[in-house]
Amino acid sequence: MTRVAVVTIAHGRHEHLAAQHRSLARGTVRPDHYLTVAMDDPAIVEEQVDGLVREVVAVGRGPAGGLPLAAARNLGVRTAIDAGADVVVLLDVDCLAAAGLVASYADVVTAQPERIWSGPVTYLPPRPPGGYPEDPADLTAWDDPHPARPSPAPGELLESDDPDLFWSLSFAVHPRTWERLGGFCEGYTGYGGEDTDLGRTAIARGIGLGWVGGARAYHQHHPVSNPPVEHLDDILRNGRLFHERWGEWPMTGWLEEFERRGLVRREDGNWTRETAVSSTKETTP
Repeated sequence: MTRVAVVTIAHGRHEHLAAQHRSLARGTVRPDHYLTVAMDDPAIVEEQVDGLVREVVAVGRGPAGGLPLAAARNLGVRTAIDAGADVVVLLDVDCLAAAGLVASYADVVTAQPERIWSGPVTYLPPRPPGGYPEDPADLTAWDDPHPARPSPAPGELLESDDPDLFWSLSFAVHPRTWERLGGFCEGYTGYGGEDTDLGRTAIARGIGLGWVGGARAYHQHHPVSNPPVEHLDDILRNGRLFHERWGEWPMTGWLEEFERRGLVRREDGNWTRETAVSSTKETTP
């Protein structure tokens, strides 16, 4: 029998985490192991919903003071594999699982373990007065996957080896493929860069990427900044690391917007902080 683990990493977002837990507990197939890596957040504790236990592993902040997103994901996957998982699903804390997400990932990773498989993600509008649907089967009425990523229909698979399309909101991997990949580069701390780096690493090591239409997820709304000014230092630090590893800068759309605002400047092919930065937020859907 295939043993499936779902791993999420979290700092805050307690209501979103609880809603994700409910969606996984009520899917057509439950994960055998549900694990949260709590980053500098002692309020996240083990809980049970409808018979599905959420276990917790705790980590602190990274050496630069940022949240260790890459290292936390690696810890979660390693913990799941050591506990006997045959398929590991990584799901962003903001994502609700569609009813068939766990089953679809289990099927495709078991049948084609040499690829990293991702599912379409819909960004939900602000939470209505009655909340999002409690039954994951009812989430299909909200289905509108992000247009910048592949979106095969339920029941369809798509092989797409463009590393820049990979994201960590929702994906699944076989333990053997994870060992070949080596996980996320833990030099990235704080916000930005580690997703694209993982996609590049996968292709460089001969690991394919793919999209599975049945593994749909729904990203719960929360306020964001556009561009993410409060993450500027993280983006610059992680961008330099990415440039060292791959010879180019990621997140150029954000960097160019920062430049237009006078917050950074280009210097000899690199980006440098220009001024002190305000963290004023602009809310977007």
